[in-house]
Amino acid sequence: MQIGKPAGDITVHRRKRAAKGQGTLLRREILDAAAGILADTGSEDAVSIRAVAERAGVSTPAIYMHFQDKESMIMAVCTEVFDDLDRRLQDASAGLDDPVEVLRQQGIAYVRFALERPEHYRIVFMQRSMHSRATALALDPISTTVFQHLLATVKSCQDAGIFPEGDSVPIALGLWSVAHGLASLIIVKPYMPWPDVEEFADLMLKMARLGMSVFDGASDPSHKSHK
Repeated sequence: MQIGKPAGDITVHRRKRAAKGQGTLLRREILDAAAGILADTGSEDAVSIRAVAERAGVSTPAIYMHFQDKESMIMAVCTEVFDDLDRRLQDASAGLDDPVEVLRQQGIAYVRFALERPEHYRIVFMQRSMHSRATALALDPISTTVFQHLLATVKSCQDAGIFPEGDSVPIALGLWSVAHGLASLIIVKPYMPWPDVEEFADLMLKMARLGMSVFDGASDPSHKSHK
């Protein structure tokens, strides 16, 4: 309330309407606001249309111009996390020809990314999804470029005789499980006496690669019938 104005005459600060062609900028600000709330709270429940509107300094109708509902907005944020992760992994292995070194650098970069953005990582990879089935399928990690690039590297290792021939998916899932498991443990149990994180990640991933290189499911005794 300003002096000299009648009682009840409250000045409301509203964002000026975006100029023509600035819709992309507004969408970016909305996504940044939603991502910020996720990072601060670690909860999808806190990401309401109203909360995002207040944080971005826009009206709720402005959000509905870009997103159908809260779920589609959160889906867009999660999709960006996948895209950012994929860029980080590709940058880490740029210029490398040895597929084993590619796996090594990308594995370390994966853990590093998770620890730099723990709340976003938690929402995307560690929390049981409250999304609809359609949205959950759209965010399926198997269909992302992150996994497809990992799968391609695993196939390169198979072609080079480093990993056994056969289905590449179980090997890729196994390697991902190791990186994810380590990242998840450090995020939820940061007080444990972890050694240097990147060196430890390198060691764990090396052990996984070596295990994958000698394992052959067909020769696994557990796969044989017992009399």
